[in-house]
Amino acid sequence: MTAAQIVVFLVLLSVLVVLHEYGHFFAARRNGVRVTDFAVGFGPTILRWTSPRSGTNYRLNLLPMGGYCQMKGEDGKSEAEQQREFRTGETFEHDNFQAKRPWQRLAIIGAGPVSNFITALVILFVSAVAFGVPSDAPTTMIYQLLPNYPAQRAGMLPGDRIVSIDGKTISDGNILVDTINRSLGKPIRVVYERNGRDRTVTVTPIVGPDGKQVGHLGFQPLPAMQRVGVGTAAAYSWDQFSTVVTRTFGLLGSLVRHPSSVAGQITGPIGMARATAQAEQFGPPVFLFVAAMISISLGIINLLPIPAMDGGRAVFIIVEMLRGRPVDPEKEALVHVGGFAVLIVLMLAVSYHDVAAAIAGRSVF
Repeated sequence: MTAAQIVVFLVLLSVLVVLHEYGHFFAARRNGVRVTDFAVGFGPTILRWTSPRSGTNYRLNLLPMGGYCQMKGEDGKSEAEQQREFRTGETFEHDNFQAKRPWQRLAIIGAGPVSNFITALVILFVSAVAFGVPSDAPTTMIYQLLPNYPAQRAGMLPGDRIVSIDGKTISDGNILVDTINRSLGKPIRVVYERNGRDRTVTVTPIVGPDGKQVGHLGFQPLPAMQRVGVGTAAAYSWDQFSTVVTRTFGLLGSLVRHPSSVAGQITGPIGMARATAQAEQFGPPVFLFVAAMISISLGIINLLPIPAMDGGRAVFIIVEMLRGRPVDPEKEALVHVGGFAVLIVLMLAVSYHDVAAAIAGRSVF
């Protein structure tokens, strides 16, 4: 990955995180909770503006990685004065997060992940309207590789574009596929372009996974895009969104039941950064799809009942609704601290798999 690709990923991630935090911000304001700070980035503040109407401090911080939305009373459980109010039954000020009914606090907590889901749908829809949707027609660019097939063994990578075969220029994806299919067992000289430079390899097509007696090099071409109407774009966007959500939850379920078999399929920030970098090679449609996937992932991760995450906070609110009184604030704070430590360990484990995949040269597509 280049420095520019890392910057692109950090900017993308920051935008998605800020939109997540804006979901909390919007829901908090709608429910009468005062937002004390809304920040883009972390670290020292380099620009700040305080709204004379709401009193919210809008901050631009030095490290442009994400952001946060700080609400009055959101973390007040750790403050001695507010703990005393909590224990004695005294009421909080009306604009305090803790003063709101459980369903209101639940709505505020859930608004962040919902914002990520809405963002993903908007990205998918805008991409479908602007660039079209994948068609059945292939291009000459490699999109995905099958492991241990001739293309991968020859060093070809996703993003490579086939230029010619046996000296014959190839500019049509259908001709590319047909030429390879007709060359079963015959060595062919393939010229492909990568980063503006031509490379040449000699490979022999073999029988594919379907067992049919036609040649395969073991790659899936990037599909060509076709223009569609607004209605088709909306239906396609929803289908893609629901498919990603269903597969993600299915993967998480498999991780609980059979952790060893699917652990390598879970990606963290490093894997997301690699996916973003590779997606840039395929053009805006694929890049925007990856951006939507990351937004969906952020929403789902935050919905999980993990302490210190939105889902973990929501669990305590639901418990409060069921038992009719809040969980002791000190116990809740202790659970969140412990959960955060476990989350860090899990992130390190996922990052290890991401680094191992990068060192091994495995594609994220």
